[in-house]
Amino acid sequence: MQAPSVGGVMLPRGNGETVRLSRGASLTDFAEKINANPASLVAVMMNLGEMVTATQSVSDETLQLLAGEMNYEVQIVSPEEEDRELLETFDIEFGEDEGGEEYLMPRPPVVTVMGHVDHGKTRLLDAIRKTNVVAGEAGGITQHIGAYQVGTTVNGEDRKITFIDTPGHEAFTAMRARGAKSTDIAILVVAANDGVMPQTIEALNHAKAAGVPIVVAVNKIDVEGADPVKVRGQLTEFGLVAEEYGGDTMFVDISAKQGLHIDSLLEAVVLTADASLDLRANPEQDAQGIAIESHLDRGRGAVATVLVQRGTLRVGDTMVVGDAYGRVRAMLDDKGNNVEEAGPSTPVLVLGLTNVPGAGDNFLVVDEDRTARQIAEKRAARERNANFAKRVRRVSLEDLDSVLKAGLVQELNLIIKGDASGAVEALESSLLQLDVGEEVDIRVLHRGVGAVTESDIALAMGSDAIVIGYNVRAAGRAAQMADREGVDVRYYSVIYQAIEEIEAALKGLLKPEYEEVELGTAEVREIFRSSKLGNIAGVLIRSGEVKRNTKARLLRDGKVIAENLTISGLRRFKDDVTEIREGFEGGINLGSFNDIKIDDVIATYEMREKPRA
Repeated sequence: MQAPSVGGVMLPRGNGETVRLSRGASLTDFAEKINANPASLVAVMMNLGEMVTATQSVSDETLQLLAGEMNYEVQIVSPEEEDRELLETFDIEFGEDEGGEEYLMPRPPVVTVMGHVDHGKTRLLDAIRKTNVVAGEAGGITQHIGAYQVGTTVNGEDRKITFIDTPGHEAFTAMRARGAKSTDIAILVVAANDGVMPQTIEALNHAKAAGVPIVVAVNKIDVEGADPVKVRGQLTEFGLVAEEYGGDTMFVDISAKQGLHIDSLLEAVVLTADASLDLRANPEQDAQGIAIESHLDRGRGAVATVLVQRGTLRVGDTMVVGDAYGRVRAMLDDKGNNVEEAGPSTPVLVLGLTNVPGAGDNFLVVDEDRTARQIAEKRAARERNANFAKRVRRVSLEDLDSVLKAGLVQELNLIIKGDASGAVEALESSLLQLDVGEEVDIRVLHRGVGAVTESDIALAMGSDAIVIGYNVRAAGRAAQMADREGVDVRYYSVIYQAIEEIEAALKGLLKPEYEEVELGTAEVREIFRSSKLGNIAGVLIRSGEVKRNTKARLLRDGKVIAENLTISGLRRFKDDVTEIREGFEGGINLGSFNDIKIDDVIATYEMREKPRA
């Protein structure tokens, strides 16, 4: 069945069939699916009022619009589904253990420590692994995700536990959520002197959403005012009932500062894992897992902390991590020692990747370097297309100028560079969630790992963007270029400082808000008529002070008779004055307004700019 021609080209018309397309697909991709000429689809888009090239990545909405015009249904394939289909073309199954039950062996539990800021999460991890992490953290806040493995003894048996070290400040919600999804058990840290706080509830919700068992560590029991019983009662309201109250959640009272009962906490984690979870994996298959953190190391290149979830990762294996790939040159454990292999639930630092992967990217081991490169390139292309599609502006040239002049939309463009992908993603997520009203928009034009480069400055020049460097600086001639071109580059070592400054900048872009402030009220006692000035009210100032040239309204019997008047004249006896204070008498002239009666009340006010909350 043919549709009417567009530009002399006959178009195939569908019968409501479903066409599956990836996010960021082009008109050429659509044309291949329906056996059409891409040029004809370009013509259709022109008829619909949009200029799109055949190879340009377009948004989901554009694809839906085009499909509806041609009587097709478009199904946008999710990135996870697309990745699964990509791996299937290479005959790779991700996320499943190979073989039967006989191949599965016990593995250590993977644990995330969560909770409110300043409740002692970092100090607890410090106490667990006996190394001083707090001293090296800017602002006392964990800045990067790491992973550590510790040993403990339960019922005379040596057991291992892997900890994913997620940041605790509220700005890092995205990191904390990602940590919970990659873990088996969450330790919820609650300070015994503070009790349940907003971030405690937030962390609890993340853990519940991830479907992981929770062990509660009631910290700071050595502090004055500590009340562990109160904490148990508060958490009961959120569905965490302590075992001693008949529930199934283990509570352990600890002091991370004094090192009290840390062993009991580790034992509770192991017992919870044994009771609630079947933690087994096949150590014999090709390794698969997740990247916890990654960054660019000056001496070693791209490095990534990966958590092996199944199989065994060995030096010399060819691996793909997101859109990065490479042969494993070396692996380091959490103590910095070289290791030759890493089994399930083991975190290691991997060297040998082509570029820096994203935190949370899946990794897998493949047989050939060529296969790894093909998978990585296809993933990179997919990500690039999706980003291009997101950047398509829906404002046309015809209305752009009028929109900007009217002040309907104002934007703050940002470029974010950092030393680690997890921190960059968390900063971007937090900035995009800033709520400063609908008048101002925030756009992250580019984010990446590594120093601020000349290309970043060039992008900022072309888009009036601010460059944020988190724990990185401008490299080489980039700093000179930024100075020369007047590009604003901000450097930070603590993320929440960046968020506060950007929020202040966003609020600066907003139109000012004003509020009415009452200055004074005057009661009309007499009315004097002047051929030159009109009616003059003889008044007694009842409250505050009345100033010349301020706004006023007239009230009669409590009702507003006139609005938006101006105190155009103010006299004390025969003298012109600028203000009259409470308790004094004077004369007021309201300009051309003359409908004044005895006992009326003149209320004066001014509009003051209201600071943004």
